[in-house]
Amino acid sequence: MAEPVRSTDAGLRAGAAELKFRDPAKARELAGAMESVCEAVGREVSVMHVCGSHEQSIAKYGLRTILPRRLDVIMGPGCPVCVTDVPEVDEAVVLAADGVRVATYGDMVRVPGTVKSLADAQAEGARVDVVYSAAQAVEIARGTAEEVVFFASGFETTAVATAAVIVADPPPNFSVLSAHKYIPPVMEIVAEMPATRVEGFLAAGHAATITGSALFEPFVERHGIPVVVAGFEPLDVLAGLLKLVELVRDQEPLVVNMYPRCVTPEGNRNAQEQLWRVFRTMGGRWRGIAHVPNGNLRLRDEFAHVDTRKRFQIAVERLWSHAPSALTQVCICGDIMAGIASPNDCDLFGKECTPDAPVGACMVSNEGTCKIWHQYGGHPDL
Repeated sequence: MAEPVRSTDAGLRAGAAELKFRDPAKARELAGAMESVCEAVGREVSVMHVCGSHEQSIAKYGLRTILPRRLDVIMGPGCPVCVTDVPEVDEAVVLAADGVRVATYGDMVRVPGTVKSLADAQAEGARVDVVYSAAQAVEIARGTAEEVVFFASGFETTAVATAAVIVADPPPNFSVLSAHKYIPPVMEIVAEMPATRVEGFLAAGHAATITGSALFEPFVERHGIPVVVAGFEPLDVLAGLLKLVELVRDQEPLVVNMYPRCVTPEGNRNAQEQLWRVFRTMGGRWRGIAHVPNGNLRLRDEFAHVDTRKRFQIAVERLWSHAPSALTQVCICGDIMAGIASPNDCDLFGKECTPDAPVGACMVSNEGTCKIWHQYGGHPDL
């Protein structure tokens, strides 16, 4: 196997002539090239993307209908709402039930905890605000004397936005309950799973805009698995997948940046500085997957004054005496996010579990595999 080399910007050369992302003829050309590569490999190739936005593009534009039969594109743990662990949801529910005003992103409201979601708490009279940004949560706090807790979720991209409002001197009645997650450590978990079939990763372009593509070089060196950074337009995804299967065919463990119009090897240094000024990594469970070392982002001690966990006594134990729904015992969201199963493998999918009545977190979020497959018809064969 070839030695890993430094990240390349192959996509810059490939797309320099014209930025056009929805050309059916080009899509067929890319799909045909993938077919040839997979035939040369002579067996099924399995790759994983770790971003719900990639799955949305793949499903929305029906890209699986033109992918080679021998290419299995698996969605991994790329939905931050889905991997928010039950005790983290319980913390927000208890705070809301105790009269603290909670602001959070819309997808988080319906994510089930042990026995309740924030939507359930809201139905019982709790103050829960849906916001579109961390800055909007700060504005709510500025307009009231109430304590306002921002229940913050998301990967590196939204964590940077949370860090920005924290360093910008928010009002004293504002604090952050961080459920932010950091993607690179969970890629390590997937790569080290004994039963893993993943031979390459398609990395999220928007996160790499912050972190830079070179972030993945140590991972590639450790595991000998290629990583391709890709954007989200249909041709972005197809070009990224083509490069990935070429690297698998050639047994080249490289980091290749196919999204150079936004991503550089070094990333956004100013954003990184703010991110790591405010947050530190620590281990924690990702819902349904495993304990992920360094996978959670928590506020550093110097920001204890805006750390909800330091400012409030949160007695989540009082929820744990209640039995969870029997249906949650059947839900296989964890296996779906780990790439071991698909929504069609779940007995609840599209029956007891729908977007209107979700059993698991994968059916709640717009980036959840189950909701995406339910909305766009899953794994179509046209």
